[in-house]
Amino acid sequence: MSENEKINILTNVLGTFYREGHSQLLFYCPKCEHHKKKLSINIDKNVFKCWVCDLSGRNIYRLVKRYGTYTDKKKWSRLTQQVEIENFSEKLFGSSENKIESLFLPEEFVSLANKSLPTTSVYPINYLRSRGLTKKDIVRWKLGYCSFGNYEGRVLFPSFGLDGKINYFVARSYTGDWKRYCNPPNKSDIIFNHLYLDFLKPITIVEGVFDAVKSGLNSVPLLGSTLMENSVLLSEIVRNDTTIYLALDSDATKKTEKLIELFLKYDIELFLVDLQMTKYEDVGEMTKQEFEQLKLQSKKATMDNHIANKIMNI
Repeated sequence: MSENEKINILTNVLGTFYREGHSQLLFYCPKCEHHKKKLSINIDKNVFKCWVCDLSGRNIYRLVKRYGTYTDKKKWSRLTQQVEIENFSEKLFGSSENKIESLFLPEEFVSLANKSLPTTSVYPINYLRSRGLTKKDIVRWKLGYCSFGNYEGRVLFPSFGLDGKINYFVARSYTGDWKRYCNPPNKSDIIFNHLYLDFLKPITIVEGVFDAVKSGLNSVPLLGSTLMENSVLLSEIVRNDTTIYLALDSDATKKTEKLIELFLKYDIELFLVDLQMTKYEDVGEMTKQEFEQLKLQSKKATMDNHIANKIMNI
């Protein structure tokens, strides 16, 4: 593929440019939209970097894929023999539309989003308030509770798949039961509240549902487990080239290290939200404002600084 053909596609995606040196082109950055041309693209080395917002990568196709049209992506793919990430992720992970067995909320489930509530609702509402949740959070997450039955004395966080149906739920005790969580058995490979996530925007990954409430709308909980390489969640992240903010519990060092290596393996833009900088053990203990401030201080993860940190911690 000639340099001119590459430049024609990049011009269509990013607009005008000026040349600096033999192979370096400077464009306006589509991410930070700085008023000067600060996005540097090196055609020969196949790399790019914005000197303002630090948007960077080792494959120019990532820019074409994220900001170009369908035609731009097809042209680049055809002329460079670039493997389409959609096809690659499907071969590697399988289809993201896995068949999931139907799951239903318990018959005794009472929605706390209703205007009229029974007197028993005062207990779960008080519990949720003690955890820092507001009425808006309750409605947004469609929370409810059970005052009897198998999930008696528990607040339920329902999860919705892309088809709008329940694909899972988390049941947390509000009565001080020794078994804090009592969730449905045989959890399928699901993305919690997939229906409400936008993988074209940055997504925050946390451990639990209370963490997800505090960390913003585009957040997904791992539900305490790690992220498997063949999971639906990783498939969606790779497929959409999603930027990730990772905010696991302060004591989850090994789990965080494994996830860093997994995301960097697939060249995912990754930022680390370090709870060790705070007095909190998990995101759920923080206010939303505190988390947003901490998120602003997050650092971009690279393989170099990841390896350096591992060596320092030996």
